[in-house]
Amino acid sequence: MTMKEEFKRIRHEYGKKELLESDISSNPFEQFNVWFSEAVDQNLPDANAMCLSTVSNNGRPSSRILLLKDFDEDGFCFFTNYDSKKGKEIESNPFVSMVFFWPKLERQIRIEGKIEKLDTKKSDAYFNERPIGSRTAAAVSPQSKTIENRDELEKMFFEFSEKHGENLKRPFFWGGYKLIPDLFEFWQGRKNRLNDRIEYKLEKNSWIYRRLAP
Repeated sequence: MTMKEEFKRIRHEYGKKELLESDISSNPFEQFNVWFSEAVDQNLPDANAMCLSTVSNNGRPSSRILLLKDFDEDGFCFFTNYDSKKGKEIESNPFVSMVFFWPKLERQIRIEGKIEKLDTKKSDAYFNERPIGSRTAAAVSPQSKTIENRDELEKMFFEFSEKHGENLKRPFFWGGYKLIPDLFEFWQGRKNRLNDRIEYKLEKNSWIYRRLAP
């Protein structure tokens, strides 16, 4: 079977649910909470996984999968190395997007907005909650930089662990960000690809929602 034939075979017909204006909240944060809670209740693997897209100062987009660690009506939080590729791009262009996709529910949420750093107390609190292995990895990894090989990375990890043990504070180059949204789009797969799309846009401090064609 050729690759072209393989692609033809990969086709899923949607139609489990619907997204109607009569059923949604006028507040996109509340609507996000409804869908996210359902994903968690369904025990979907990595329900908090999302694709974060940033743009460099020369206009090149870059995307990667991260884990959402908190959200409220102020925004959506995640943590990373400030000196990483995404950290550098956020520094030069704070406008980003994140996408959540739950295939089992045939749902997607796209969120756009501006990013700001979390305060140091929140970053410290989350860092100290992490397993010691994750804290050590965050402290020792020169994220996005070139390294010689895997052995070099594991040696750095081992030597750092031997030296510091569990007495480890958050490094200054690692911490949290919060995406403050000005746009949401909720997507529900429907039969014949007539998918439901509801967009919320912040206009004059109020959320306005509308239906988009699939």
